[in-house]
Amino acid sequence: MEKDAVAAGVSQIGGLFSVAEVRILICYIFSVIDKPVPAQELGNTLHHEGIANYFEVIDSLAQLVEGGHIKLYNEKDNTYVITESGRDIAETLKTSISITVKKRAYNVVLKMVSRFHNIKETKTEITHEGSDTYITCSTVDNNKTFMSIKLLATDTDQALAVKEKFLENPSKIYSTLIELLTAKD
Repeated sequence: MEKDAVAAGVSQIGGLFSVAEVRILICYIFSVIDKPVPAQELGNTLHHEGIANYFEVIDSLAQLVEGGHIKLYNEKDNTYVITESGRDIAETLKTSISITVKKRAYNVVLKMVSRFHNIKETKTEITHEGSDTYITCSTVDNNKTFMSIKLLATDTDQALAVKEKFLENPSKIYSTLIELLTAKD
C-alpha cells in the first residue's frame, strides 16, 4: 500500500504508514474488541505503541464515521462502535495487515478498553488522616457500591500503586476477596 500516512511517532518496524491500513486496522480492532472504544484513548494507545500516528487514527475514525463504518456510541465518553459495513471491511481486508501488528494492536487496545471501563465502574480515593495515608477502593454497578475496601498505605506512592493494581482488574479482586472470605477451611 502507498505510504501516505503521517509517520511521526510510528515505529519503522511494525508501524502503519498507509491511511488505508490505519482504517482497516481500526475496523479490525473494533470488530474483535466488540465493546465501545474511546476515540482519544485509541489514538493515544496506537501512537504510544508506535503502531500509527495519533492524528492519522483520529482522522481515520472521523472518515470511518462519515462512511457509516463506525458510529458514535456515547457522546459524553466519546466512545464508538463498529457497524455491519465496518465488520464487512474488517473481515474482507483483515489479511492486508500483518498478524503481528494486529495482535499487538489488539492486546494494547483490549487492555486500554478494559481499563477505561474499569475506571468508569470504580471509585478510588486517597486520604490522609494525621500522618497516615489511606486508599479506599470501591466497585460500583448502576450507582450501587457492591464492594468498598479501605487500606492503610505506607505512603502516597504505595497508595497510588494499589490504585493502579485495583484498576487493572477490580472484578478479580472482588471475586478473590469473596472466595477468601467464604472459603471453608
